Amino acid sequence: MPEKKAEFSGEKVIAEFERLSRDAAAAQREALRRILAGNAAAEYLQGRGLAGRTDPDSFRACVPLATHADFEPYIARIADGDTSAVLTATPVTAISLSSGTTQGKRKYLLFNDEIFKSAMQTYQTSFAFRNRAFPVEDGKSLQFIYASGQFTTKGGLTATTATTNLYRNKDFITTMRYMQSDSCSPKEVLFSPDFTESLYCHLLCGLLFAGEVRTVSATFAYSLVLAFQTFERVWEELCADIRHGVPSPTRVTSPAVRQAVSALLAPNPALADEVASKCRGLVNWYGVMPALWPKAKYVSSITTGSMEHYVKKLRHYAGGLPLVGLDYGATEGMIGANVEPREPPESTTFAVLPNNAYFEFIPLKSCAAGVDDADPCYTEADPVGLTDVAAGEHYEVVMTTFTGLYRYRLGDVVKVTGFYNSIPKLKVVCRRNLMLSINVDKNSEHDLQLAVDSASKILAAGALEIVDYTSHADVSRDPGHYVVFVELNAEATADQVLQRCCDELDRAFTDPGYVGSRKVSAIGPLELRVLRRGAFQEVLRHYLSLGSAVNQFKLPRCVTQSNSRVLRILAANTMKVFFSAA
Repeated sequence: MPEKKAEFSGEKVIAEFERLSRDAAAAQREALRRILAGNAAAEYLQGRGLAGRTDPDSFRACVPLATHADFEPYIARIADGDTSAVLTATPVTAISLSSGTTQGKRKYLLFNDEIFKSAMQTYQTSFAFRNRAFPVEDGKSLQFIYASGQFTTKGGLTATTATTNLYRNKDFITTMRYMQSDSCSPKEVLFSPDFTESLYCHLLCGLLFAGEVRTVSATFAYSLVLAFQTFERVWEELCADIRHGVPSPTRVTSPAVRQAVSALLAPNPALADEVASKCRGLVNWYGVMPALWPKAKYVSSITTGSMEHYVKKLRHYAGGLPLVGLDYGATEGMIGANVEPREPPESTTFAVLPNNAYFEFIPLKSCAAGVDDADPCYTEADPVGLTDVAAGEHYEVVMTTFTGLYRYRLGDVVKVTGFYNSIPKLKVVCRRNLMLSINVDKNSEHDLQLAVDSASKILAAGALEIVDYTSHADVSRDPGHYVVFVELNAEATADQVLQRCCDELDRAFTDPGYVGSRKVSAIGPLELRVLRRGAFQEVLRHYLSLGSAVNQFKLPRCVTQSNSRVLRILAANTMKVFFSAA
């Protein structure tokens, strides 16, 4: 539909972002005014003393900081059918469900047309900057995206993941086509009830449109790595499907999906031979993406935070194709766009879109060892506004949204790396409540990643690599100690190598609180548990069984005690155990 594509102007989108960025404070005041004026009748805001005022000072003075627990009873009423203005005056169109990977329990949040608009604005902004850096004139996108299962609440609202709520919107596909992002796969593949079927069909459709693919993308880097790990196993079956013009009867079983994919297929022995020849010519699958999709311009996904671990493997599959980081968002709402797409994926920062929500930031300072604080990792100061943050400092994000969250503590720790005009650029550091901590120690997801990277160098000498990892602060006995779970790409026959790996993990945690606690035996020796291959796939299947989508899945790097089911899966898959002698 060329005429529709012409309606999207990346330069106009960038010009609007530039306008907003020059006076982000004004954009923030207007966003707050719209939220408060539009929802003045909301029960949650009634009795707070705002009396019609919509300015930031009055809002902060009258409305307290809150967490999901504070909103949970209100959201439950809405899910059960209360149609009054409980949290918003804007009609609630669906319930969005978080992944549940953080605490093992899925959160319910509200979805409406406003959050769809902000998501599309964020997508369009990042795409405009991306397309300026890596121009894509036409063609298709090989998108590894997946809808999740859904159910109807007692009050008749559809409950599913936030991304699925986006995909279900009648304007989603049209909007994406405006941005030259037409997917290779028909929508039936996206909504397949079976994730493995959907993944297989995405690969098949991508091969069918190989000459038209201009970009390869997924929400998370993990999803892309998983897709091409799967491709290594099923490429011959895919070639057979292409050769005979019929989708695999064992891989593609859903009637609607089978019908939609069959409509794209016709016997094509030449393409099957071409794909097979390219696969056989690869060395350890290096550069499989540009080999199969030679006109692709870049690969895009979220590559920061817990996704950084997968960047090395993603680079291997991508060969020389640029890796571009995607946006910063959460089930609660969209926060920022990547407006510097040429930066290395690990260095991706996000420029906050000042009209998406009203943002505040709680300044965080690391506690000195021995400080007795409710949070063992940070001390807090009063929240500051979007344009009052300082470069180089760490903050917790607070959002007031168009979906009924007021001064909501998101729980994300970010670092301000600089500014785009008056808009701060954020780097996501970690989840605040997902830190390894037993005594006065504090080690974030990033600290854990650095430790794993250091230990990986010992394994690399034996051609071993860590496929995935997580951790747990075990306080079931005194003294407590860290447990690191790793899955390797092959079996390690030499225990002495794994013991050295364990010792290096322990030494690599350089936080003063940890080092000091280890010296006085206030924290016990680190425990390394080597898992059988496929253990983390079992963790993934667990979350999918709860209704999560692969789009949402982020392996928790620090598994809390409340996530007992995941801890049981890890324990059941443990093959070898080592304790640090460092």
